[in-house]
Amino acid sequence: MKNTALSQTHEKLGAKMVAFAGYNMPVSYEGVNAEHETVRNGVGVFDVSHMGEFLIEGPNALDLIQKVTSNDASKLTVGKAQYSCLPNETGGIVDDLIVYRVKEETYLLVVNASNIEKDWNHIAKYNEVYNAEMKDLSEKYSLLAIQGPKAVEAMQSITSVDLRQIKFYNFVVADFAGIDHVIISATGYTGSGGFEIYCKNTEVKQVWDKVFEAGAKYGIKPIGLAARDTLRLEMGYCLYGNDITDETSPFEAGLGWITKFTKEFVNSEALAREKEHGPKQKLVAFELDDRGIPRQGYDIVDGQGKTIGKVTSGTMSPSLGKGIGLGYVPNIFTEIGSKINVQIRKNAIPATVVKLPFYKG
Repeated sequence: MKNTALSQTHEKLGAKMVAFAGYNMPVSYEGVNAEHETVRNGVGVFDVSHMGEFLIEGPNALDLIQKVTSNDASKLTVGKAQYSCLPNETGGIVDDLIVYRVKEETYLLVVNASNIEKDWNHIAKYNEVYNAEMKDLSEKYSLLAIQGPKAVEAMQSITSVDLRQIKFYNFVVADFAGIDHVIISATGYTGSGGFEIYCKNTEVKQVWDKVFEAGAKYGIKPIGLAARDTLRLEMGYCLYGNDITDETSPFEAGLGWITKFTKEFVNSEALAREKEHGPKQKLVAFELDDRGIPRQGYDIVDGQGKTIGKVTSGTMSPSLGKGIGLGYVPNIFTEIGSKINVQIRKNAIPATVVKLPFYKG
């Protein structure tokens, strides 16, 4: 099992450590609900250095990215980022990712930790035509997510950049925490604002220490992966391996908005046909009407007790105080307000299909 550059730091802070995507990661420090509240109302820091980073460079870099991703990367100017996915050849999704345009012919692709090797091989296969320069920086770079409504104010003292000027899904390469050439990106997986900071493994301990120094008067705290999951689920953000997989299409997953047919890409013809005819099932968000906690893998059943789908993600929402979840169901159950049931042990708990996000801020 691999460690991040900060694994020992988390252990000293008393974090509960677990194996996640091949890494030794902090799942919680003081408990998921308290950590969730810290990010929703203040500022918290996640070590997400297990994520993968690929650098794609050269005159054909954009052509390669256009071929393997579903979104239109030609719209990116330097300093902008874009959410996208890697479609596979059979209608599913290899991974979801963020594409950063760092320079005119240089792009950074940030992928999920569990998919680093799979994604690399998939992109490299198509690069045989384009011959762009590909570098896997995953083992050399760390990533901190500083999230919450107080993040801008708390971090302003450790950079010369006006953090308020960085718009959502934009980034700068600048000084941060005494380190030059750090990527400060106005992105995140929580729905509460903030930044993601990319720096080298050799620099991240200094960055971590300065971040906590600067944030002390704002009540900054370290946050584990458990709260990251409840925060993202309250926003309805997909988690690869749960809500999107090699078998689920972007249209089934509600990701039509990042699937652009202004260009040709992997499996684009088949996906265009699916868009035209509509998928047979869709990912829906639901809230339980009675007490209970929906968990991944639980059956979703209709009024007669017939299984119509499965829960892909579920939790007790700390912000709403009720059970919430995502799951795939046939089209007749996808309208907002539709009634479904979640089988929790012997009980079919009634639930209502709702509009995302669950958490409205």
